[in-house]
Amino acid sequence: MTTTKTPQTFEYKAEMKQLLQLIIHSLYTHPEVYLRELVSNASDALNKIRYRQLTDNQILDHGKELEIRITVDAAAKTFSIEDNGIGMTFEDLTQNIGTVARSGTLEYLKKLREEKSNVSDLIGQFGVGFYSVFMVTDEVTIETRHFDLNSKGYRWTSSGESSFTIEETDRQARGTRISFKFKETAQEFADENKLRQIIRKYSNFADFPILIGKEKVNTVEALWRKSEADVKDEERNEFYKFVTNDYEDPLSFLQLSVEGAGAEFKALLFIPAKAHFDLMRVQQQKTVQLYTNKIMIMDDCKDILPEYLQFIRGIVDTSDLPLNVSREVVQASAAMNKIRTALTAKILQWLQKLATKETEKYLTFYKNFGPLVKTGINTDFANRDKLIELLRFETSTRKAGEMSSLRDYVSRMKEGQKEIYYITGETRLQVESSPNLEYFRKYELEVLLLVEPVDIFIVPSIHEYDKKALKAIDKGDIELEQAQKKDQDELSESLLALFKESLKEQVEDVRVSRRLVDSPVTLVTGSSGMDRQMERMMKMMGHEVPASKKIMELNMEHPVIQNLSRRFLANKSDDISQKCIVQLYESAQLMEGELASKADYVKRMVEIMEQATRI
Repeated sequence: MTTTKTPQTFEYKAEMKQLLQLIIHSLYTHPEVYLRELVSNASDALNKIRYRQLTDNQILDHGKELEIRITVDAAAKTFSIEDNGIGMTFEDLTQNIGTVARSGTLEYLKKLREEKSNVSDLIGQFGVGFYSVFMVTDEVTIETRHFDLNSKGYRWTSSGESSFTIEETDRQARGTRISFKFKETAQEFADENKLRQIIRKYSNFADFPILIGKEKVNTVEALWRKSEADVKDEERNEFYKFVTNDYEDPLSFLQLSVEGAGAEFKALLFIPAKAHFDLMRVQQQKTVQLYTNKIMIMDDCKDILPEYLQFIRGIVDTSDLPLNVSREVVQASAAMNKIRTALTAKILQWLQKLATKETEKYLTFYKNFGPLVKTGINTDFANRDKLIELLRFETSTRKAGEMSSLRDYVSRMKEGQKEIYYITGETRLQVESSPNLEYFRKYELEVLLLVEPVDIFIVPSIHEYDKKALKAIDKGDIELEQAQKKDQDELSESLLALFKESLKEQVEDVRVSRRLVDSPVTLVTGSSGMDRQMERMMKMMGHEVPASKKIMELNMEHPVIQNLSRRFLANKSDDISQKCIVQLYESAQLMEGELASKADYVKRMVEIMEQATRI
């Protein structure tokens, strides 16, 4: 095409002004992204010329150091960004820069009007990142020259409204320079410190030096692009602190380079040494940063990990995702789902490796983030079995603080034991004092101590592990094969009847216990009843929980129960026996933290003591 130095004017289509208004006012959330887009475009141009230089010596400015230079004049409110990349031809300026003005605009606007769809969902098909400059300026100039030795220089100018002009120039250098004056509402960007801040936020890992004056602004390497063996622990720890603002070294790291199966990405991920946030409000915390070709597009990409893994920090870099034009919202796509699936699998493998080979480090992780990981049992059914293997619990036969997996528990089960036993409660001290644990302690049967609030939502849903049913020891239908109790005689039946009559409004049933050793009575839940900890949690969460009666079990060999039997035999309407029955029931409630009236309990206890101490 033959051109002259006389400017040529090219008309945008009639809809261009409307479209640019949408881009400027409806698409981008923050005006500062204009700089990210310009740096990204410059970096792309430099990557192209770097590749070209490997195979072609006939290039303008061959061998010149590749860089991006930014100049800002705070007084004049002017800005320029220049790269010595591949540059543009006349056709590039009319066809590529003007793509949004040419291809599909009418169809786009028609679809927008008809469907009343979200702009960011539709506009991703257009390459209009450059036009974000019109958020901060009223007119922009592009000066460029292509890498070809016989190329010419051109100047492209537009106010982003009805037209743009192109004229030939005497530009000698290869590459592209974009310049403009900030409009009144964007003059905060005419400040070098502000620009440094934006570059370090979005473009700190760009492949090429970004210079403001003589200062290189992007000073941190993209370590996830390097070989793991080439990165020192000190470098990796400092990188972690940079991307997370944490002041401690991470507990562990995982570096990935995944290819194939529709998911290609690199990642550098970390487990923090401590939980610096409320695990139950994890959605309010920032997690993994999402990059494409070393340019950040999201600083908090929650969609890339399931919620139970959102304690993970770090960076994922991929070029596979279809992004909307603003690079702020990742569109739902098969690629995104595949990355999420692959990333989740790799993280679970990482955690299992820690659990197997670095036990102490894993237990530190588990104490910090275990409650969050446990929630995946009921949400991620595809990885449910892997998550179950990661679970750890304190048990009745291990010291406080020691943790056991279900696999380890099963390996220690007694011969003939058919079930995995557990008990729930608020603290280890509370559950260890439970009468329901007495039988298991006597016969050295190991019991999982579930004292994390999340346990009561998770463990009952597992049902079985290694073909062994998980059973709560405070359930009325639990099998206790080793128990050796005397057959109920007529007196026992009569005493049970007395308890049932005295407590008919409070309990579902009264039975002879096979689990008690040292305590006189206990309360257990029926086979279809709700776990008492679950019931308490539901009430705390404001849910209406129907009142459920418990089953009362009696230890017929306990001195108190035997004494009551004798008093009952002597006097079936004995007043103190009636009081003792109610007191035993409320004592069991007290042990479970469910006693309604302490005042009535104490008053009755004093009355019993008064009668018992009479001479």
